Amino acid sequence: MNEEFGPDIVSVTDEDGVEHIFEELDRIETDDGKKYVALIPIYDDEEEILDSDGDVLILKVLEENGENYLVQIEDEKEFNEIGNIFEDRLIEKYEKESEEE
Repeated sequence: MNEEFGPDIVSVTDEDGVEHIFEELDRIETDDGKKYVALIPIYDDEEEILDSDGDVLILKVLEENGENYLVQIEDEKEFNEIGNIFEDRLIEKYEKESEEE
């Protein structure tokens, strides 16, 4: 049975209390147990889509008291390493999808 699933939608509240909605592109867990997600914003207004620069947001997943929190990666080296992993994985994923079409 072939089932289609929709995208994983994530709500993130910023430090000003404003809620932003994202689609989860990918998630990884490193060998040392750290978790990360790659997100792209979802826009309600077509104008916002045109103004967007298409950046992918990469966040670290932290667990506290059984709750998951998404936080910015403060360490530049860590951010670059994780960003490169996501970039490679996303390129590979979308190359495979375009080959299947």
